[in-house]
Amino acid sequence: MTVYDKLKELGITVPAPSAPAAAYVSFVRCDHLVFLSGHLARKDGTPWVGQLGKDMTTSEGRQAARGIAIDLLGTLHAAVGDLEQVKRLVKLTSFINSTSEFTEHHLVTNGASELLADVFGPRGMHARSAVGVAQIPTGACVEIELIAEIATERRTA
Repeated sequence: MTVYDKLKELGITVPAPSAPAAAYVSFVRCDHLVFLSGHLARKDGTPWVGQLGKDMTTSEGRQAARGIAIDLLGTLHAAVGDLEQVKRLVKLTSFINSTSEFTEHHLVTNGASELLADVFGPRGMHARSAVGVAQIPTGACVEIELIAEIATERRTA
């Protein structure tokens, strides 16, 4: 089953990448690695604002992280042209806008990690960091960045 078959099975359409919000690019490709800039959680097309442990639940945070993973797939597709070229996801870093008492950052980030593992299978298993921060641009609840390794040769079906 291809990545695209799995996305179809999950009812996910790969979105067009969003434009950067400031003076940076959405991705940088260095040899066989692609570094994706941080993507903010969005709800109904606007930043999903909130703070975990204050006005958002862990479940809502998981949903936000899952949505970011879908957006990351759109940027990754734009970076490489074909998601089948992804050899492996290397590292996912998740920033959670949270109170100092909130301790479920890892559970929030699972929303992204589990989706990426579902889509890519073993190639989607990645190293990861999930940290709490005092604030994220626009007041968004979650921001996630991703590093992927790209195949050296073009795969054929």
